[in-house]
Amino acid sequence: MDANFTVNLIGYLQSTMRMATPLVLASLGGMFTARTGIMNFALEGIMIMGAFMGAYGSYLTGNPWFGVLLGILGGIAMALILGFCSITAKVNQVVAGTGINIFGIGLTSYLLNVVYGVGAKPSTVASFSTVPIPVLSSIPFIGPMLFDQTALTYLTYILVPICAYIVYKTPFGLTMRAVGDYPAAADSLGISVPKTRYISVILSGAFGGLGGAFLSIGTLSIFMEKMTSGRGYLAWATVTVGKWNPFGIFGASVFFGAADALQMRLQALSINFPYQFLIMLPYILTMLVLVGVIGKTEAPHSMGKPYIKGEK
Repeated sequence: MDANFTVNLIGYLQSTMRMATPLVLASLGGMFTARTGIMNFALEGIMIMGAFMGAYGSYLTGNPWFGVLLGILGGIAMALILGFCSITAKVNQVVAGTGINIFGIGLTSYLLNVVYGVGAKPSTVASFSTVPIPVLSSIPFIGPMLFDQTALTYLTYILVPICAYIVYKTPFGLTMRAVGDYPAAADSLGISVPKTRYISVILSGAFGGLGGAFLSIGTLSIFMEKMTSGRGYLAWATVTVGKWNPFGIFGASVFFGAADALQMRLQALSINFPYQFLIMLPYILTMLVLVGVIGKTEAPHSMGKPYIKGEK
């Protein structure tokens, strides 16, 4: 096999996993809200806040792990706005999520100017570097893709089976699924529907914030305005494509990550083709996959519906 082709292929596989990681994290968060019946259209706003707070925490302390902590807290704060709107105020969840996304993009742009000054270029911050795992990273092709990544990617590998265990093997997972499918029946058994949904919203914010922090201090070493570039919307689509299952979400995220990595590689080749169409590639694939998936999967029965005690 040609040496240049091998090097490019290995680089592409590494990029695939790097692009997939924030999608996996944000989609896992979206899964928790979906399982309790909440449409989390706010993932874009949650991720952008996580990205800003992640970079800001690293900027303040020089420690990317502190940035991760602030990113998670920032994501939770944004998610709680969705929780209040959809659970307490019982407003339309799509409208609330869209508003939170716009709010998050505007707020982070404002905070960026506050921190660095209007017109000033943000400085680079301490970020996570790749940590090859001995022996495993030497496996041809698969090794560099899976085991020559950052600590946050390795953490993602661990979180996927943990989330699957929580959803399918724990009393809380059963409670979530009951609230998502039959909230009135769950309520009649003494389960607090609002409490369960708020817990899922907090988990969603934590995962989405972590996914956003990965973008700023796991992929790059800087925060840029609108750096999520629609990944929050893509993450919600990934929840559907992955059939609300952590392992399905992981597979779908890798697929979309491969498409994202491919468009970046094609741009780097400077081929005579409008780069705007290449940027569209992951989202076009998302729509095509969704066309094939919708109708073949069954969402939680109460998806998008506010729960009003006493109503059936």
